Amino acid sequence: MTTTATTTTTTATKNGHSSRSLGPVQGAVHEVRDALEGMGRSMPDMARASRAAVGDMFSAIEAGSDERVSAGVTLSLGLAIGLLIGGAPRLLIALALAPLAAMGLVLADRRAAAAKLRA
Repeated sequence: MTTTATTTTTTATKNGHSSRSLGPVQGAVHEVRDALEGMGRSMPDMARASRAAVGDMFSAIEAGSDERVSAGVTLSLGLAIGLLIGGAPRLLIALALAPLAAMGLVLADRRAAAAKLRA
């Protein structure tokens, strides 16, 4: 008759729970879970900061002169076309077109307002 001894180690995770270490896979699962929990806690702060940055961007675009906004439209369009010709991933091309859409809307609103004033 043979006797085998097994040892289990108990480790404490970052959130204070103790768990038995059953191998490297479970350790990786705990690390991923802790990372996701940390990300979940920081998401509201990132959303607020992003919203504020987008608001500041729109304010800057609306406060700019027509020439500056036109130059921004031209630059964004040129960048997107260059990325398209260069074979960049579609996500980068879409990101290059995002400011173009914002500036294009501002220019369209200004031209519509100017047309109403002339009429």
